[in-house]
Amino acid sequence: MKRSLATYIGISIICFLLLATVQFILVRNTYELTNDRFYFSERIAMKESYSRSIKNDKLFPGGSEIIDGFLSRHLNSLHALYKSGDPAFETYKQVFADSIFHELRQKESIRRFLNKFKQEKKVTDSLDYALIVESLSVNFDNDSYIPIYDKRKRYPLIDSAMQEEAGVRIGGNLRKVSEQNKVNGFSIRGTQGYAYRINFELHVEPYNRQSAILRQMSMTFSLSLLSILIVITLFFVTFRNWVKQKKLSEMKSDFINNITHELHTPLATIIVANKNLQNGRILERKENIQPLTDVIQRQSERLKILIDEVLDIASTNRIALDEKEYRLNDLLDELLLDYRLKLMDTNIELVFHKETDKDLVRFDKFHFTTMLLNIFDNAVKYNSNEIKKLAVTTRADRHGDLQVLIQDNGVGISSEDIKHVFEKFYRAPDQYKMQSKGLGLGLYYVKKIIDAHGWSIRVDSKPSKGSQFIITIPHSNK
Repeated sequence: MKRSLATYIGISIICFLLLATVQFILVRNTYELTNDRFYFSERIAMKESYSRSIKNDKLFPGGSEIIDGFLSRHLNSLHALYKSGDPAFETYKQVFADSIFHELRQKESIRRFLNKFKQEKKVTDSLDYALIVESLSVNFDNDSYIPIYDKRKRYPLIDSAMQEEAGVRIGGNLRKVSEQNKVNGFSIRGTQGYAYRINFELHVEPYNRQSAILRQMSMTFSLSLLSILIVITLFFVTFRNWVKQKKLSEMKSDFINNITHELHTPLATIIVANKNLQNGRILERKENIQPLTDVIQRQSERLKILIDEVLDIASTNRIALDEKEYRLNDLLDELLLDYRLKLMDTNIELVFHKETDKDLVRFDKFHFTTMLLNIFDNAVKYNSNEIKKLAVTTRADRHGDLQVLIQDNGVGISSEDIKHVFEKFYRAPDQYKMQSKGLGLGLYYVKKIIDAHGWSIRVDSKPSKGSQFIITIPHSNK
């Protein structure tokens, strides 16, 4: 069973992981799609507004004037150093670019543009932005463009605080620059007796982009989580029921094997005794007949008891109680007296403690007596001590309910077996080791009677320390 159970658990876990993986991929793809489309309409409107605000300009209103002013003052020096091949050109162009970027940084006015846009479009979100220059290059005498700055390089003479992987930051505090928050990107060429080219981008998004996306996807996340929880619940319920059914099937198989053996033993003995009675030489001596008839009588009674026990258990689902009021202490006195007589020739100590005299209870005497005898028989049967002890106590608990305690010094019951002792056909492994006869129905019958009366029963036990059965009879049953 263990190997089979482990196989089913392994297959179930693999299937669940595959389902969870598919679910994760779907949710992730949905998140990426939502992320790509986030603030899409607002970015389109912002792109149009931004394009209008910098028409015939660069970066922001007035940016072109700053760049043109620097180039007009330094272009001749840049050109001369470049044509001469002077190594000082590299130093000069970095200082030149650093000066332009600092000036642009001081004069940038994107925040004013965003505030105006929010007012016009009635946007309530708090917006963050990043204005990035990706490259700047100049053209001398219609030659090819000479790079002054390129984002793919690091320049030691350009302020390192402005240089980022995306380019030189001219303004804004938006940390994550991506295609998802890009409003616009331009590559503009300027001419004024010379030519230059500048590539720049504007990125804008709300401060709470992540939380806003998560809010938009809250339904998706909730349904995904709910579906996983439903699958886990269904798996757990199905698996638990499967284990119960498998266990019940095994217990029934054990019961069939056990009852077959139990029925065959007295039957085989009766057949042998009967054959002996048919033997003429044995019948010649009358003293041989009585022992054989005694054997047949005993084994017939044993066979009848086994059949009656099975029939009684089969009918316990429809228990009809004939309840009357009894003095519990008096009834237990009678019951224990008879039980002492039955065990007279055995090493068994049987004691009765009466700790309460409020013992008037309504119950079915026949079923109640049979129930207690089942518990007594188990206490004696599953006990390997030289002196077997059985103590019965009646008392009132702290709530005033009447309790019957049955304590023995037998083999005890493990915590795992205690969970199953009242199940039909269940027999603990230790009971098989002791080779004790039984069908695994006695305690099942006990629980049925307890439930029929509306009482409760609890078992306290430890292996080799004995067991205690505690029957609690509420006030309402008195």
